[in-house]
Amino acid sequence: MKSRQARAAALAAAAVIGAAGLAGCAPLVVGGAMAGGALVAADRRTVGIQIEDQAIELRVSRTIAERVPREAANVSVTSYNRKVLLTGEATTEATRAQIGEIAARAENVRTVVNEVFVAPLTTLPQRNNDLAIAARLSAALLAGQDVPSSAVTTKTQRGIVYLMGRVSEAEGEATARAASRVTGVQRVVKVFDYISAEEAAQFKRAPEAPPETTRKP
Repeated sequence: MKSRQARAAALAAAAVIGAAGLAGCAPLVVGGAMAGGALVAADRRTVGIQIEDQAIELRVSRTIAERVPREAANVSVTSYNRKVLLTGEATTEATRAQIGEIAARAENVRTVVNEVFVAPLTTLPQRNNDLAIAARLSAALLAGQDVPSSAVTTKTQRGIVYLMGRVSEAEGEATARAASRVTGVQRVVKVFDYISAEEAAQFKRAPEAPPETTRKP
């Protein structure tokens, strides 16, 4: 138990440090495709899909930046298993629709979940608050019981937590419950791809230990 709590505290501290230096940059990812720039082996996507998700995020983000004025929108793009989640704000409904269209037309995108609010753009203090929530969230999911943290990607925007990943219904409920208890979280939105309990159990099985080497006397 102490080991799990220590790991959670360490992750929270690292996330807070990262948040202080990366405000306004890439969204915090919990158990997703990236960890210090490296692909996570425990992710339930294939390595090829993890790489493609990163490419989709770059393509969509770049196109939005090219076509939508900075003062008209503040949007974050998160791709999981080629499902694109759009979060943030747009100053008009037309801009929100345009952003959704850009994502839908991007190469290899399977589906789009447009959660962009039509509202004034968030301020820097509001974004820093989201980063602080994300830090607490990462620790909570790592310490949560029955939460497959290595298979879940999160995004926090305006106090709302979005959850993505390939999980069973039971795992999804456990993850959402843990997220809802984090201080500062206003609402939890599940954007999961659901798999069967049997498939989830297969992911949890530890690989077989290699056979012991026998030495000749």
